[in-house]
Amino acid sequence: MRASKIICVAFGALLSVTATRGDEIQIVSNVLGPEGPLYIDGNLYYVGWVSNTLSKWDGKTTTVLNHTEGCGHNGLAFTKQKTFLLACTNDPGVILELDMTGKQLRRWDADSNGRKFEGGINDIVVTANGGAYATVFGPYGDPPIPTSVIGKILYLAPGSQKWVEVANDLNYANGIGVSPDQKTLYVSETVGNCILKFTINDDGSLSHRSNFALLNLLIRNKNDSWWIGPDSMKIDKKGNIYVAQWFGGKVLKLSPEGKLLHVFEIAAGDGTTNVAFSEDEKELYVTVVKDPKDQQAKGSIVKIKNVR
Repeated sequence: MRASKIICVAFGALLSVTATRGDEIQIVSNVLGPEGPLYIDGNLYYVGWVSNTLSKWDGKTTTVLNHTEGCGHNGLAFTKQKTFLLACTNDPGVILELDMTGKQLRRWDADSNGRKFEGGINDIVVTANGGAYATVFGPYGDPPIPTSVIGKILYLAPGSQKWVEVANDLNYANGIGVSPDQKTLYVSETVGNCILKFTINDDGSLSHRSNFALLNLLIRNKNDSWWIGPDSMKIDKKGNIYVAQWFGGKVLKLSPEGKLLHVFEIAAGDGTTNVAFSEDEKELYVTVVKDPKDQQAKGSIVKIKNVR
């Protein structure tokens, strides 16, 4: 079932929330397009969309595991088979499956109907039963002014070999996450400055598309930009959503009800892209570009304390 189109509307109000930017530790520097952080067994994995790389930081040394020219490495997810699903954001997009050494195992460049991933693949999330969802973004030209609303959500059922379109008409679909009970899917509309939510049906299809949060009603915009909306997200064990705000220099922590719980101000730059949890969720690893207007997207990864 495809979810019907809906326009994100306001339903919240500006809240007074304490922002933090202390105790920020830079752990990786000089990353070109930092994104997709995952903390697994004491190692931090991350990508660079400008450098076309997947890397591993073991606490001391950084090792490049994969370099695939023309991919534009972006979203990264870890499967039950201990492989990575990698989103290639260059247009048209590609989804790669890699082993933990970075070796390519599988490649998808079209959906179940043979349609190319026009607009690029932005992010991927894996579900508890072994399925996966991915977002299709949209045209990103030069100058980078948003145009066609062609964002989609794709679904790969457990054991399937084909990605199926389950939602469309998204305004530059970006970050994506699944609630701990596996009943709700959240997705960022970057240009709409909005987070939507869907009900996940038993067969993995989506229904009951609805508005979840409009970021500029939760917190005032730091800059004026088409792209200041939500970027990538992660969801903790309690169901709270941590969403990076591109052009905003922030990570917002939202409750499952859409209330703003905390604002993490990131000093390392305005181009916050994604976040990962330490194993106990007491620390956050944030990927950030210093200046979002920098075509090389020079940035870093910082570690900050979580607020529980």
